[in-house]
Amino acid sequence: MDRYWSLTHAPVLDAAGAVEFVLQHPIDVTELQHLQAAIEQSGLSSALQVSPAQSGIFQRAQSVYDSNLTLRAQSERLTEMFAQAPGFMALLRGPEHRFELANQSYMQLIGHRPVLGRTVAEALPDAAAQGYVALLDQVFRSGEAHAASGARFAVQAVPGGPEDERFIDFVCQPIRDEAGQVTGLFVEGSDVTARKAGEAALADSEARYRTLFETIETGFCIIELRFDGAGRAVDYRIVEANPAFERLTGQHGVTGRWVSDFAPELERHWFDTYGAVALTGEPRRFENAARAFGRWYDVQALRIGDPAAHRVAVLFNDISERRRAEEALLDLTASLEAQVEERTRDRDRMWRLSTDIMLVAGFDGHIMAVNPAWEAVLGWTTAGLVGRSFLELVHPDDLQGTLDAAAQLRGGETVRRFENRYRHSNGTYRWITWAAVPGDGLINAVGRDVQQDKERAEALRRSEEALRQSQKMEAVGQLTGGLAHDFNNLLTAVTGSLELLQSRIAQGRFDELDRFVAAAQNGAARAAALTHRLLAFSRRQTLDPRPTDVNRLVRGMEELVRRTVGPEIAVSLQAADDLWNTLVDPGQLENALLNLCINARDAMPGGGRITVETGNLWLDERAARERDLPPGPYVSLCVADTGAGMAPDVIAKAFDPFFTTKPIGQGTGLGLSMIYGFARQSGGQVRIRSRPGEGARVCLCLPRYVGEAGSPPPRPELADAPRADTGETVLVVDDEPAVRMLVAEVLQELGYAALEAADGAAGLALLQSPARVDLLVSDVGLPGGMNGRQLADAARLLRPGLRVLFITGYAEAAVLGEGQLEPGMHVMTKPFAMQALASRIKALIAGGGAAQPARPISR
Repeated sequence: MDRYWSLTHAPVLDAAGAVEFVLQHPIDVTELQHLQAAIEQSGLSSALQVSPAQSGIFQRAQSVYDSNLTLRAQSERLTEMFAQAPGFMALLRGPEHRFELANQSYMQLIGHRPVLGRTVAEALPDAAAQGYVALLDQVFRSGEAHAASGARFAVQAVPGGPEDERFIDFVCQPIRDEAGQVTGLFVEGSDVTARKAGEAALADSEARYRTLFETIETGFCIIELRFDGAGRAVDYRIVEANPAFERLTGQHGVTGRWVSDFAPELERHWFDTYGAVALTGEPRRFENAARAFGRWYDVQALRIGDPAAHRVAVLFNDISERRRAEEALLDLTASLEAQVEERTRDRDRMWRLSTDIMLVAGFDGHIMAVNPAWEAVLGWTTAGLVGRSFLELVHPDDLQGTLDAAAQLRGGETVRRFENRYRHSNGTYRWITWAAVPGDGLINAVGRDVQQDKERAEALRRSEEALRQSQKMEAVGQLTGGLAHDFNNLLTAVTGSLELLQSRIAQGRFDELDRFVAAAQNGAARAAALTHRLLAFSRRQTLDPRPTDVNRLVRGMEELVRRTVGPEIAVSLQAADDLWNTLVDPGQLENALLNLCINARDAMPGGGRITVETGNLWLDERAARERDLPPGPYVSLCVADTGAGMAPDVIAKAFDPFFTTKPIGQGTGLGLSMIYGFARQSGGQVRIRSRPGEGARVCLCLPRYVGEAGSPPPRPELADAPRADTGETVLVVDDEPAVRMLVAEVLQELGYAALEAADGAAGLALLQSPARVDLLVSDVGLPGGMNGRQLADAARLLRPGLRVLFITGYAEAAVLGEGQLEPGMHVMTKPFAMQALASRIKALIAGGGAAQPARPISR
């Protein structure tokens, strides 16, 4: 039977605004057509009478026609809304996730790549590489929707090109047919990259605020007022206070306490003033005494937050010394006003006998009188000063501040304290601190020589700096001595094993070779771990947390621990049944366990017992607060010994960097500090329990991970490495002959042609030759004035697109810090497995295209 359709066509534009596809929306109108034909065959017209049956047919036809028109209009509106929606949307069909629809916002997110009719894996390989295809597979199979917030999506508009990092909120919703089977997926979301950037900026702002809060010399606190029924402030609580608050008030541990608790004698004025600020919102600036603290304060107060919360922010400085000077001056003035003659005698006596310099001057700066102390302090006689301007004696750098103070006096204000430098008659300058008041059109000022105070303060600063430098050098000496001790032990294991290996080969005894090879590899691995710890300490390397079975990790370390501590130390393992898993960096946890066992061994020079114990631990509110952790489930790993124990003062400093009780050259002082940093970075804690003579017990407390722990990956073998294609050539540039030899040997064993150079200049000469070069492998630090990065840049000019692999003993972040790496440049940190190097080389060559001959550099 023929079918009739009503069709709507809408254009779909590409990034340039041209029509790329046409969206067709069909509606089945077969029934309407049949009804209209039936009406025409009946010979009906608007001018004739119709039977009830005919009328029903006509009405039904009209209804179907109207309904189809409505559906068509709704469809067109939905199509327009889908295309113009501010959030991104896409409709995927079938288990292969083939794009059926994608709106403009979605196209903008993916860089306007053509996707309609293609699968997600075909159209968006970058999304597949980030696990999004696997996520779509999971939603399609399970039929359960998936929602994500702030998910990272690195958009790679051009394969192999630069990435544009975006963050998205999205929902992936399964679409079902009438039978309830999942037939497709609907993806909808929004780009929240700007929000994530705002959150990061807010975090930076909060960090800067916290730094300022902790370091400023001005006291700061936030208080919360309490009022009685009449609306009068009767008490206030300290909500937050900075360290300067404690220094300026002499009160400690006040956060959360009411002032009536720790300062019950505080004057009524403070409550009334702060209460008025909290109720009216008008800020106040005032000076007042707090006899409960025995000090005077200069205070600023302003309301913050919700007015109903009655909170006030307070900033204050201790002005007690200045007030005492002012009060002495004001007392003197009052006495002079009370009894003129007595005032004159007292003033004359003070004028003559005071060791502070005094002057009377006009507002234009000309001196009218000075006391005899000027000659003792600055070498100037009265005759040499009267009539001159005191501005002539002021240090040029202090002139503007002095003019500002004079302007205040001219305005009728009292200048209670300011400092400047005055020239001595011998041409040198001395620091003077002044208090001055205006009166009778003149300036009356008293100055005190504070040059010695300044010099003592500077001498103290230099002494403190010298002490800090001495402590720094002592710490460096401790570190280098400890590193030499540790590396000598490790090198002994490596070199001794190699010597015995060489001896057995010469003797033709091949049955014990594996044992010596394993010992040398173990020593080298421990040296690499020590280097990794040093790099982590210097640059805070990012951890690689993985679900970990601590029991399995400890059992795997048991033999290494026994060999390390020696036969005089008994080692026992008490592993808890059904131990929970935890999410940590397994390599760092192994280092922590080995360090703790070595420390325990060193605490028992005459022998003893080490007990390694694991267990599940649930911390309630109180126990969690004692450990500075959130309440909840944790996994504990403890190492106990029967050694000499630790005194409380040693425990208090045990986690400080460079602190050690071992002799010089036998410890870096980094072990426990690294363990503490690792535990805190992993969301856990480490604690020491010990008493002198009773041994020590060190416990790591790590958060529980709900999930399965994976097995450690198998150690790769060089024999399994991929082989080279015919003619593939690698240029190796490294100033260390042993490294250069090993890399070249591995390359040749795998079928590569290897070119070698000891410095940048030799490497550049090979690059300028007609020799084939598929990949440049270079150390970063090279002798002769051209480092590895400079060599790579020059190589790119000679051979555009040449792939580069940097190998370096520095932390990867240090290499990247020298400049952003260009596409095609990669980094591996030493030491590395030869199989890993071979796989990396093969992958880089395979992705780099055909090798290009050198071309001359234009000059």
